[in-house]
Amino acid sequence: MNPARLLKDFFESQKAGGIILLLCTALSLALTNSSLHDSYTAIFQMDLAGHEFTHWINDGLMAVFFLLIGLELEREIYRGELSSFKNALLPVIAAIGGMCVPALIHLFFNYGTPTQAGAGIPMATDIAFAIGILSLLGNKVPLSLKIFLTALAVIDDLGAILAIAIFYTDTVSLLYLFSALGIFVVLLLLKRLKVHNLLPYLAGGILMWYCMLHSGVHATISGVLLAFSIPFGDGGEHSPSYKLQHALHKPVAFIILPLFALANTCLVIEPGWAGHLMNANGIGILCGLVIGKPTGIILFCFLAVASGLCRLPGDLHWRYIIGAGFLGGIGFTMSVFISLLAFSDEAIVTVSKMAILISSFIAGMLGYVWLYFSARKNRA
Repeated sequence: MNPARLLKDFFESQKAGGIILLLCTALSLALTNSSLHDSYTAIFQMDLAGHEFTHWINDGLMAVFFLLIGLELEREIYRGELSSFKNALLPVIAAIGGMCVPALIHLFFNYGTPTQAGAGIPMATDIAFAIGILSLLGNKVPLSLKIFLTALAVIDDLGAILAIAIFYTDTVSLLYLFSALGIFVVLLLLKRLKVHNLLPYLAGGILMWYCMLHSGVHATISGVLLAFSIPFGDGGEHSPSYKLQHALHKPVAFIILPLFALANTCLVIEPGWAGHLMNANGIGILCGLVIGKPTGIILFCFLAVASGLCRLPGDLHWRYIIGAGFLGGIGFTMSVFISLLAFSDEAIVTVSKMAILISSFIAGMLGYVWLYFSARKNRA
């Protein structure tokens, strides 16, 4: 298996993973609002070693998801769309626009209020859903669009990870933080010494996760740090990075993300729920994802190309960039994750999740319909 096959596997797993995420979300909402509500929610409230099952999913299993994101980013930097400055610049600029404009829109509605901490919620793009919807169009859209959207979403997730580390850390235990960073340095030394056995890296990653969990910085950051300590080598199928990335694709797509969706969409839909979305936080999320995301991506791309900094690939027309902008507004996984960190009030978290679900559905439908008719027009 070669790197091209790895990229193909990534698209295939994300396509199927996006469909499963959608089904899990629908199932969770149906069960939560049925007579099985108490039995269903009790599953995620089970006590496991002093913490709820949901806690282990969000703080434990999601670290593995972040590890995969880090490995994808590493591969993009060394061998992919981000490996050359010229190729990387357009999706980087697009991602910056797709993060800044939605955050500013949310702040516009929420600045100076208790919900201004939610500005990071509409910044994120859900890779699984976005690529899943794009993959439904098959070869109707050019490969360069899939590569552009993948690179954009990976950079977008990196921005969300940085936001979590910087803005969603309240108190820090320096002892645990420096212990985690010390372990990271040791792993980098192993990488420098060309130790290619994955076991010491995985063992060190678990210790780093434990220290990060108790440091005050969110434990999932350890997943990204571990990814960049894994030797990349030539990126071939015998490299540790390739082996681990390939091994994680299906568990993340078919186990971890579905569990995250099931655990975090236990939303009771009460009469008048739509009215609750019309507060500043709900409007900020809705406008940020549905309007801010495409506006930021398209505007920053246009400015980059108009100024001569970048150029569009030959088969990547502006109508495809617009479609990618809409798909960028699908913020499900990372947006829900950030909402859990931003707010402690369960009512605000519930409104945030509802706004994210509705926004992501609207953005996904707009992106799919736009690209479907754009592809037909292009063939004509």
